[in-house]
Amino acid sequence: MFTGIIEKTGQVTEVISNGSNKSFWIQSGLANELKVDQSISHNGICLTVEEIRNGEHRVTAIEETIVKTNAGSWEPGKVINLERCMQLNGRLDGHIVQGHVDCTAECTEVIEKAGSWEYSFTFPEKFAAYIIEKGSVTVNGISLTCFNVGNNCFTVAIIPYTFEHTNMNSLKKGDVVNIEWDVVGKYVSRILSLKA
Repeated sequence: MFTGIIEKTGQVTEVISNGSNKSFWIQSGLANELKVDQSISHNGICLTVEEIRNGEHRVTAIEETIVKTNAGSWEPGKVINLERCMQLNGRLDGHIVQGHVDCTAECTEVIEKAGSWEYSFTFPEKFAAYIIEKGSVTVNGISLTCFNVGNNCFTVAIIPYTFEHTNMNSLKKGDVVNIEWDVVGKYVSRILSLKA
């Protein structure tokens, strides 16, 4: 479980294809604090640390993950948002995030404001029931509040701290991001669908 509060960014240094899987070596300031078998959120995708070496760690994404997320497009140089799993003895600063990406969304607009940025996204309309105005959404692993919500679109505002400490500063129109909808909303939607 995660909170959507990004600890560090990392950079992909090597991509290894193995059948339908892809392994990624990622360099970051967190690597030396990690341990093998630990679950880490990578752009919102929960992946298991398999190996650690010289300030880098290796994870593998299976075909299911490659197909449903933007991990298939990661190449050396790609900047990834990283978050270690939450601890139950601390504050929950973001919202409850599982690290299970539901879909991808495309950035349709970036507006620079006086001291903040607004990013708009479109997503498959079949997920419309999972998002509400001023609700929580995870974009590339970042816990954000959405507004201007439509059946296939929403906007988020980014403060300077988030802009500087995540990969939002490199996101541009046309880029694809990982989306995880609020787990509470998903359960409510499921319960209502079964009662219908």
